[in-house]
Formats: sequence, C-alpha cells, structure tokens
Amino acid sequence: MRPCVVMPLYIYPLTSTTWQPLYDAITANPSLDFVIIVNPNSGPGTEPLPGGDYIREVPKLNAFPNVRTVGYIAIDYCRKPLDQVCAEISVYANWDREYGDQIEGLYVEGIFVDETHNHFDDGRMSYLERLKCFVKDEVAGLRGERLVIHNPGTPPEYVFPPRNRARPLAQFGTPDAVCVSEVPYDTFVTDDVQTRLQTYRLPYACSMFQISGVPLDRVGATVTDLCKRGRYVFATDLNEDFYESFGPSWGLFVDAVAAAAAGRGNK
Repeated sequence: MRPCVVMPLYIYPLTSTTWQPLYDAITANPSLDFVIIVNPNSGPGTEPLPGGDYIREVPKLNAFPNVRTVGYIAIDYCRKPLDQVCAEISVYANWDREYGDQIEGLYVEGIFVDETHNHFDDGRMSYLERLKCFVKDEVAGLRGERLVIHNPGTPPEYVFPPRNRARPLAQFGTPDAVCVSEVPYDTFVTDDVQTRLQTYRLPYACSMFQISGVPLDRVGATVTDLCKRGRYVFATDLNEDFYESFGPSWGLFVDAVAAAAAGRGNK
C-alpha cells in the first residue's frame, strides 16, 4: 500500500487560480493519490450549497481520477449532539443527491471528523460507531468508499489489551484512518511524542500524520520517514496558517511523497 498526499484545503478559493499549486501537483503526479479535505465554513456551512467559488472549484478536483475529496466537520470531542453532526454530513451528501443533476462534480467521497477523542469510553465508542454507520450505510449522496477519517491529533489510547487485538480502532468507531499526530515538528521529534506513537501504534493503512513547522532542509527526510509510518501524510514548513497556504515547502513535500510512493510500488 502506497502513501498518499493529504491536503487540508482550508484555503478559500477566491479566484480560479487560488488552488493552482494543488492542481499543478495533481496533474504532474497522475499515479500519486491525493486526499483533499474541503472545508467551506468550518464544516459545510448552513446553506444547502457552498458559495459559488466552491461550486466552481470542487468539481475541478473531483475531475482528477487520483483525487478523493472529503468534507470537514468538527464534533467537539463527541460533545456535539449527534443529530447535529448527521445534519452537517447530510449537507455534504446533498450536494450530489439534490443538486448533482444541475452541478456536475460537486460531491465528496467521505468525511473528515475533527476533534475526535483519544481516550476510550463506552459512550464515545457508541457515538463514533453511530457516526460511522451514518456515513457508510445510511446517508445517500456520498460517493466512492465513503472514507471516515478521525482527527484526535494524537494516537487513540486504546485499552490494553485491545478487546480485538486485530482491530484496536473498534474502541473508537472503526474509522478508515486516524490522524495520530497533528503537531509542530519540534514537538513531533520529542521523546514523549515518539513513545506515545510507538505505544499506541496503529496499522500503516490507517495512520495519518499532519506535521507543521518542518525546517525546509528537513522536509524531504521528514516526509520520507512519515511515509514509512503511515499511508496518509501532510507536512509543511509553515508555522502559522499552515492549512490556509501552500507555503515554500509545498513542492518539496509532494515530490517526497511521490518518491516514497514510487519506492513502495504495490506493497
């Protein structure tokens, strides 16, 4: 299984060229997979459709065969009422279900769930399992694999021994992927973080990393290392607004993931 580029695309597409660095990277790497998190308004927003700029640009992303778009929601560490969460997911689903015959290509293929919890609790497990079932099996309008990606920002601390050793994420609703580290580079390299990542290590196929503030001269080596640890990778040299800009390291990052993917072949 080869690594892929993750792009938290929280950049408002003010013009038709705002996302051009992303389009260029996708075009230049047709065999590299991209998972792109779209976030119109800290979620889908309150209107049935996103703004016209998103209506113009999201279909461009979905036109690429090596791209999967997922919609952003935040659940306040399982404190947001589940019916409200499902309503937000339904807004994304309705882009295609209600308007697909009018707006070709406006859809997402899964949901990125921000602010998930990293400590096991029976109530949270039930909440996250219910959320996953809604995305996977119940709501109409999502396309593709209907990816469910969690972002606790740290490794989920599953109970030892896991109730199901082969599936430790069953304690957290069994998402398809989990962001196990969303931290600055200087924090990521500390012994404490590395120990936690090792203690609560997840399978390669479902591990995601989002690392900011990587020194430019360390971007290549850092991304190579991350691609050995998890399938889903984002890294940037930016220390601020790193989800609202591509930054000087964008090309270096994409090239490093592409090289790692080529090196893994069909593994």
